[in-house]
Amino acid sequence: MTTPGTALPVPPSREKFHYAWVAAAVTFLTLLTAAGARAVSGVILLPVGNEFQWSRAAVSSIISVNIFLYGMMGPFAAALYQRFGLRATMAVAMVLVAIGYGLLGFARHYWEFVFLWGMVVGGGAGLAATVLAATVSSRWFTVKRGLVMGALTASTATGQLVFLPQLAAVATHLGWRAAPHLMAWTCAALVPVIIVLMRNYPQDMGRRPYGEPGAPDPSEATQPRQNPITLAFRTLAQAVRVRDFWILSGSFFICGASTNGLIGTHLISAAFDCGIPETKSAGLLAAMGIFDLVGTTLSGWLSDRFDSRYLLFNYYLWRGLALLFLPHALIGTSTELGIFVVFYGLDWIATVPPTVRLCRNAFGPERAGIVFGWVAAVHQLGAAFAAFTAGGVRTWTGSYNVAFWGAGLLCAAAAFGVLTIRKEVRPSAAIPGMAPA
Repeated sequence: MTTPGTALPVPPSREKFHYAWVAAAVTFLTLLTAAGARAVSGVILLPVGNEFQWSRAAVSSIISVNIFLYGMMGPFAAALYQRFGLRATMAVAMVLVAIGYGLLGFARHYWEFVFLWGMVVGGGAGLAATVLAATVSSRWFTVKRGLVMGALTASTATGQLVFLPQLAAVATHLGWRAAPHLMAWTCAALVPVIIVLMRNYPQDMGRRPYGEPGAPDPSEATQPRQNPITLAFRTLAQAVRVRDFWILSGSFFICGASTNGLIGTHLISAAFDCGIPETKSAGLLAAMGIFDLVGTTLSGWLSDRFDSRYLLFNYYLWRGLALLFLPHALIGTSTELGIFVVFYGLDWIATVPPTVRLCRNAFGPERAGIVFGWVAAVHQLGAAFAAFTAGGVRTWTGSYNVAFWGAGLLCAAAAFGVLTIRKEVRPSAAIPGMAPA
């Protein structure tokens, strides 16, 4: 039974073409391009250090600034989507990345790299991060929300698949500066596509979210627009009172440390240390992208049907085992390295759809986007931590093995930690101190 006035989702076949799919496609392209921008770091880490005679730790510190700002933009990006709209924020994100990478080729000093590569590119890419996928899937979809979230999140892997081989090739044949310049032109070309095709709300096209019947409610697209900084910090102050926030944040810290902070940044360098050429190791990351595209999309589908806590338990546990196996795989046979690529690739960012659903369960739909923004920020803190410490481990010990083993053990801890998250769904009003949006 349903309460009077409650709208039931209708089968998609009974609806005409919905503009939600156009919004999702533009978002996919934006996230894919932002993923390509982040992939530049792994390609140019070695040549930048060689040209300027900087250690792995020094170059890793620049990348850690990039990752840190990329993550810290998450909660503010979620608030900016509410204040200025999706279209304007996405366009600004691509402009910032284009400017940062366009000028990077002219940088000569360490502080210039920190500002352009670390701050400008990191901040711009952070405006087009996983929080964007969560916002678009929640705002535009009621039916198939988990599947869409999985597909949008998987665009990160697809970005590696599309851009990494090309970035590695141009950096090898034309010099490392060609890689950031390629991404600058790509980001600039995407800006007019966003401006022309993207819309902020389904109501802008005279529709309700995909799967909801009836006439659109204009008030949903004209809610009071609060100061984004105030809204982000107010939501954080409310969220820290909830135990689940700390568990989700802690597990996502480990997620970031074990993915883009460690593997995304240092796998090419670690493979090079073991005699694997840079172009081949970039191909390994691209192959992981293929498997992650499948794994993350499937994870979104599964999160619509199964308990997200148990999904996360399996994801973290298998990732931990893969990382413990990696040092052996790098010096082993091609078959052993292929086994790592398959298992790690399927699991790379499959954690995102269940984590988004758990945020929605714990904090209600009104605050889920901004709360997930803060959780994603902690994810990037973990990534920045791993990017810096793994570079330090390599500088001081001559090997990445300790970093890989440590990340594997942390993943095992996260696997058991997520089982303690509450199962029930609670509206925002039921959370102490959590005011409506």
